[in-house]
Amino acid sequence: MKVSELARHAGVTAETVRHYTREGLLSPDREPSNGYHRYDETDLERLRFIQRARTLGFSVAEVRDILAHADHGDSPCPMVRDLLAARLPEIHRRIAELQALAARMEQALDAWADMPDGTPDGHSLCRLIESFPEPLLGDEEQPAKEAR
Repeated sequence: MKVSELARHAGVTAETVRHYTREGLLSPDREPSNGYHRYDETDLERLRFIQRARTLGFSVAEVRDILAHADHGDSPCPMVRDLLAARLPEIHRRIAELQALAARMEQALDAWADMPDGTPDGHSLCRLIESFPEPLLGDEEQPAKEAR
């Protein structure tokens, strides 16, 4: 199969196939006459596995480790369980942060519903944001968290 055929069968883009090939997750043969990558059913199964793992939140590096274990005949399942178990509390924390952000946004929209728009006048940039209460000590978000 060519890149485009593999991509179509797996429901991904050709660039996704190329990316996973560059990352070493797929190891196609080379067509002797022209050097093009040639994929087979094993590559299709592997690509579908990669997509499932990515859907579960595994990084490309983690998928590479999982595949390496399997390729060496070792079960990656204990590592997979450990990775998800370690990541789950962080996911719950991030969900709680996003729910708190959504609540603040709803509060702001409700408070601003009847407020007039203003123009910057040298003392005020945006009255809507400036009217919003400052966070309590310990409630402010860290810039690194917002950049995620």
